[in-house]
Amino acid sequence: MLSLRSRIDVLHTERVDSVASRRGELRPGLWHWEAPHPEWQPSERWNQMVSSYAVDDGDRPPVRPDRSADEIHALAAERETAVVLTAPWHERDTQSLVERLGVPVFTPFPDSAQDLMEKYGITAEQAGDGSPDLVWLLRENKGEARPYSPGDRLPIGIEVFPGREQNDMVLWIESKAAVISGDTLKDVGQGLEISVRWLREGVTREQVAEGLRPLLALPVEHVLATHSGPTDRAALERALS
Repeated sequence: MLSLRSRIDVLHTERVDSVASRRGELRPGLWHWEAPHPEWQPSERWNQMVSSYAVDDGDRPPVRPDRSADEIHALAAERETAVVLTAPWHERDTQSLVERLGVPVFTPFPDSAQDLMEKYGITAEQAGDGSPDLVWLLRENKGEARPYSPGDRLPIGIEVFPGREQNDMVLWIESKAAVISGDTLKDVGQGLEISVRWLREGVTREQVAEGLRPLLALPVEHVLATHSGPTDRAALERALS
């Protein structure tokens, strides 16, 4: 997500350029667009088109994803801008945005070697140095990383809720009445859900839902999934029931 304050937050930064499609303004200052995932294969259990969102909470002319990439980048360069990832493996086009705009990246930490061994039952040799996600940012220092964890409140007005993994978050943006989810809440053909197929051994759907039910006490209007697209409060209530 891009964020401006005058700020743009871009969540799940798929390319904001001519390859994107199905773009639209969901409400003033909140946009959605889709683009094909660059590493998608026909064997995947999710659709090739994945979603990104932009939030403008400033008082300057809005940034619209149906503008050209150059226009969006030019506007973002004039504002306090950040990228927010709900999961480190959703970095997508983040590095190119950081290189072009010099924006900070809010992200959960990638899996450590120990995390990978516990998650996938692999050996220490197979786990190596841990996940390759965001190596350029966190190990090679090619940008400004701002790690966050469940329970945090980001300085850009985002509250962090726990998801199905310790680094797969669900975010609440009060100013837009919007919930944003990476892989915890998704629609892969059965409607918005916590898919048991995506849960690691020992984690139950009920455990994940329990951690997210406090969202139902909030004035949620938009639920923004990166797999599928925007939906509404009713879908969230069904997913957490």
